[in-house]
Amino acid sequence: MSENLLYIRDEGTGRPVVLLHGWACPGRFLEGQIEALKADARCIVPDLPGHGNTGDRLPLTIEASADALHDYLCAQDLREAVLCGWSMGALVVYSLIERHGAERISCGVTIDMSPKVLNDADWPHGTSNGLTREINAVVLETMVAEWPGLPARIARRLFAAGRPVDPALMAFARNEIAGGDPVLLRQMWASLTEQDFRTLLRAFPVPLHLAAGAGSQLYSPAMIRWHRDNVPEIHVHEFAQSGHSPHLEEPQAFNRLLLDLLHG
Repeated sequence: MSENLLYIRDEGTGRPVVLLHGWACPGRFLEGQIEALKADARCIVPDLPGHGNTGDRLPLTIEASADALHDYLCAQDLREAVLCGWSMGALVVYSLIERHGAERISCGVTIDMSPKVLNDADWPHGTSNGLTREINAVVLETMVAEWPGLPARIARRLFAAGRPVDPALMAFARNEIAGGDPVLLRQMWASLTEQDFRTLLRAFPVPLHLAAGAGSQLYSPAMIRWHRDNVPEIHVHEFAQSGHSPHLEEPQAFNRLLLDLLHG
């Protein structure tokens, strides 16, 4: 069964919190949350397909990620879970709820993510670099060949623009990303860039907390405003010193947010 194929760290006791990583950034990027939360919560931290210890054991899609995670929640009979997704992980949160409902979910937390990554004439709130379907086709065509030069660039864009980054944290991010398999990551990128969850978010069935970095290099303040204007029960938490990764850049404040939701 799929739950046996999805590698999952399951640590701690208490109310479950599911922590879903971003593209090219496997579960190890959430170590700080595991350590901070496991005394108060049961931390469920997968390596999603194409990443880490899961690799190619499951189909390399957002949908397969959502299905495998839902299977695990059911097999473990986990309820009242806080479902937290960073970047690509947010799309897995949305896909799980769209495909399986929110019966086992108390709330969603998404970290600096748009419901639709690609920009077009009717959607200017995708990535800030103006990624369109046409440009993305070139990205997909060249990703594997250009991979050796990409990890350093991807790592820098995880953090706030114009702010110094701890050298050890930057080296960790760069090395972890460089350890990924670009053939697998390319397929996951193709899947995540096909997603569009705007309709789901307009009728989102549980409270949604958006953790947004004020210095994000990936998404603009207009993306945050769209959430405020369209998601029924939205709670925006802005992290002034962060970019795309508040859980790495301001971990104490971010962990406090999760603890408050778990205890609340």
